[in-house]
Amino acid sequence: MDMQKALMEAFGKTQVQLAGHGARDIAVLKRALAEMEDTLAADMYGSGAVIEEFQAEMAEVLGKESSVFFPSGTMAQQIALRIWSDRAGSRSVAYHPLCHLEIHEQDGLKELHHLEPILLGSADRLITLEDVQSMGPGVACLLLELPQREIGGQLPAYVELEAISAYCREQGIKLHLDGARLFEVLPYYGKTAAEVCALFDSVYVSFYKGIGGIAGAILAGSRDFTETSKIWKRRHGGDLISLYPYIVPARYYYRQRIGNMARYYEQTKELAALFNSCHKVSTLPEVPVSNMFHVHFAIAKERLTPVLIELYKETGIGLTPRLKETGEASCYYEMNIGDLYGEADQTALREMFRLLDERLKTL
Repeated sequence: MDMQKALMEAFGKTQVQLAGHGARDIAVLKRALAEMEDTLAADMYGSGAVIEEFQAEMAEVLGKESSVFFPSGTMAQQIALRIWSDRAGSRSVAYHPLCHLEIHEQDGLKELHHLEPILLGSADRLITLEDVQSMGPGVACLLLELPQREIGGQLPAYVELEAISAYCREQGIKLHLDGARLFEVLPYYGKTAAEVCALFDSVYVSFYKGIGGIAGAILAGSRDFTETSKIWKRRHGGDLISLYPYIVPARYYYRQRIGNMARYYEQTKELAALFNSCHKVSTLPEVPVSNMFHVHFAIAKERLTPVLIELYKETGIGLTPRLKETGEASCYYEMNIGDLYGEADQTALREMFRLLDERLKTL
């Protein structure tokens, strides 16, 4: 059997899986719908209580004048950059080399909107104030991602973030927040969502990552910005006749889990310390700053995979269903913490890490 397939099958048979909130299956929708009144009317093309009340709630949470619910963050962010580009009369926008728009969207920003991204800074580190100050003239908008997922969920110091925001405002450059995981970084910053978002002209947040809904996103900003975004939403085909199957779970799980973000953060630091106690294992960042980090092994993927498979079978605890090769003798995977981690027996978990360390010593 293919070793990748074997790892996935072994992971699927474990009784305890440490990442996330569990399977995003039909039960996610059923639990959310169970809390709803049958008489609540569906939204229609962006109108109706179910969508308008949630948009108003999220605008207040994010400290913005208005917000719009989108079926996807990909759509919302491309639209945000297009609006700022049109208003500035410039095709140039800037973001990190590993920005989602650059590596996961099949060049949608370039092909659909004909924008010209400037890749700012280096792929292996965060964008700095110096990087921003070195941009040439004519940049309409700078996108910052908090946290920067592709490098382990790293974050700039808050004072650095404030300095970048102030510089952009002085230079007339719009600042957009890719806040797909915004709520997850608030415990580290010790700030409210509104305080962080005050540094940005527009904000996107996701409802299926740390919140654990089915799909959907909010794009927030000034009222004239969001009204323009509604026009582009229709142009993109995102103005579905009804979005309530996504809105209802988004609202339900937001209210259920927003108060757990500090707990997820503390548990993430605890788990990272367990990984870092093992031979040939390190996390990026070493001390997490949100509910996520990357687990790096100084071991070839083909040598590590059978070790993990046996560990899963022996302990019933699953770490990951897949590994990504980074070199001839290295691999990694992404870890994020949600409800499932708190359900794990801590004694059994520590025994599993003892066994992992013991076996990695021999590789």
